[in-house]
Amino acid sequence: MTSEQPGGAARAPVYVWTWLPGTTVPVVAGALQGTGRALRGEPVLAFRYAASYLRRPARVSLFTPELPLTDATHDPTSTPKRAPLPLAGCLRDAAPDAWGRRVINLRLSSSPEADLSETTYLLASGSDRIGALDFQESPTYYVPREGEATLDQLVRVVELVEAGEELPPSLVAAAGHGTSIGGARPKALLTDGGRHLIAKFSSTTDARPVVKAEAVAMMLAEHAGLSVAPVEMVQAAGKDVLLVERFDRVVVPLPDGTQGHARRQMLSMLTVLGLTEMGSRHTSYAELAHTIRSGVWTEVPATLRELFSRLVFNIYTGNNDDHLRNLAAFWDGTRLELTPAYDLAPQPRATNTSSQAIGITRDGRRSSQLRLCREVAGDFLLTTGEADQIIDHVGAAVRDHWDEACDRARVTAAEKKQLWGREFWNPYIFYDEA
Repeated sequence: MTSEQPGGAARAPVYVWTWLPGTTVPVVAGALQGTGRALRGEPVLAFRYAASYLRRPARVSLFTPELPLTDATHDPTSTPKRAPLPLAGCLRDAAPDAWGRRVINLRLSSSPEADLSETTYLLASGSDRIGALDFQESPTYYVPREGEATLDQLVRVVELVEAGEELPPSLVAAAGHGTSIGGARPKALLTDGGRHLIAKFSSTTDARPVVKAEAVAMMLAEHAGLSVAPVEMVQAAGKDVLLVERFDRVVVPLPDGTQGHARRQMLSMLTVLGLTEMGSRHTSYAELAHTIRSGVWTEVPATLRELFSRLVFNIYTGNNDDHLRNLAAFWDGTRLELTPAYDLAPQPRATNTSSQAIGITRDGRRSSQLRLCREVAGDFLLTTGEADQIIDHVGAAVRDHWDEACDRARVTAAEKKQLWGREFWNPYIFYDEA
């Protein structure tokens, strides 16, 4: 396995493989190589497309603003009009995040708090990752890092990782299912027949029904007419598990008459905007709307309406964790398309007041209040009347389908009282001033 030398120089390249649109077999796209430099304490990894990839008639860029289709070496610290990064954002989006790194740390070093190299995380994470990329040690032989796992096994992996205990050999394969997905909470990727799923687990530190609240929000989003991934609440080993159907896998016909699954490339909105995690704190929904109006997006008016509706929904349901990694777009090499909504997770509050993770208005105001949605309606090409219609429609869906969604998510009467009026439908959202 590739590791890094002091100063960030990799001993060997990491090869980036991709599934071209509509295909079921990956091809090598290029290689990552250490530069010997570091940025904010992280080794800088440059990317270069493979000559064989550039010769392919069906080739597409991994993301043109970052990695245009040229034979040059792309240094992520000097990409025009984008913040300097140690690793191109479109590649970082396919890397494991906090939870996945914790699992890898425990598996490779017996310490969940270890700090391994970026290339180690890329090569040690599972191959069935979000989007259409994977990372390999070979440019010619693709070897998927996959294994079978049951929900009960995945629940046990979560318990051991949270306790910081060593994973037994019988669970190492199962642990791999939780290594290649973003976020800080315990989750894993799995398949169930022909379905590709994300499983989200409750945590030992939860003081409220976290996965049930997210399930209710996702169900209510569907009633509100949002584009959202289908979900299902189940139990495994006595624990609540939220199953979310993946939308980055599509069924395609194969030459032999059977069907396979193609992968869709996904980019976080952080990558689309070319920002760092710190820089994202200074952006806003109004700026997102401007990016969509001025960029290479499909169905711009419909996309703006959808994004505005999600903002309104987030406020109604107490989801203030709407940071730029929780918004994403499909990329086909030419155009961007907003993905269905995911991670609609209501957040706990100590008081009634709340602020969204990113700003709402151009001047950065972010109070979780419907009045600010009305202020930015014009940025979304909506009239005041259209904005009010969306606000009323979304509110009615949340109110009228609350009981139904709670029943489907197995929310108890006591939990309903805990959630309604606090995370969901908090009176603060209706105030005319902060």
